[in-house]
Amino acid sequence: MPAAKKTARRRSAIHPDLATLLLTEAQIKRRVRTLAKEIKTAFGDGEFTIVSLINGAIMFTADLMREIDNPVRLDCIRVSSYGAKTKSVGTPSVIASITLDITGRNVLLVDDILDTGKTLNLVAALILKQKPASLRTCVLLDKKSRREVPFQADFVGFDIPDKFVVGYGLDFAERYRNLPCIGVLRPERYNSGSA
Repeated sequence: MPAAKKTARRRSAIHPDLATLLLTEAQIKRRVRTLAKEIKTAFGDGEFTIVSLINGAIMFTADLMREIDNPVRLDCIRVSSYGAKTKSVGTPSVIASITLDITGRNVLLVDDILDTGKTLNLVAALILKQKPASLRTCVLLDKKSRREVPFQADFVGFDIPDKFVVGYGLDFAERYRNLPCIGVLRPERYNSGSA
C-alpha cells in the first residue's frame, strides 16, 4: 500500500473529522512527563496549589498531576471565551471562580492553550489579587501568532501554528474533548453552521 494511503487511513482511523494529526497520544504523554519534571525543579519538594481552567485543561491537568509527587491542592476556575466559535469571542468572562484560599501559597495556573492571552491574563490577575506567594503558569499549547495581550507562560508543552485544534480536552462546541490526540479540525465541521 502506498505511504500516502497508509497515512490517510491512519488519520481517518483516529477521527474522520480531523484534517491532520498534530500531536499523537505518545508525544503528549512524553511531553507531560517532561513538563512535570520542569515544574518539580521550579517548586522543589514543597506543596503548591494547581488552579486548572476547565473544561479545556481537565485532561492535561489530570495527567500532569499524576506525574508530580509533590503535595498538591487542586481547584478549578471556569472561563468562557470561545462558545461555539473557532476564534475567541472577545473579552473572556469568569463563570465559576476558585474556592480555595491561596493567600501566601505557591500557585500553578494550568490551561490547555495560550492564544490571544486574554484568558490567562484575566485569570492571573484574579489570582494575584489573592496575594499568593508565587504564581507560575503552564500551558499545553502555545499559539504565539494569535497573541493580542503580552503574556508568556512559564511552562509550555508545544508551540503550534495558527490552526483550530481539538482533542485531549480541547473542543469545538463541546465536542472532541475525549480524543487522545490533538488534531486540526476539518473546516467543514465548523463552517457547516451545525454546532
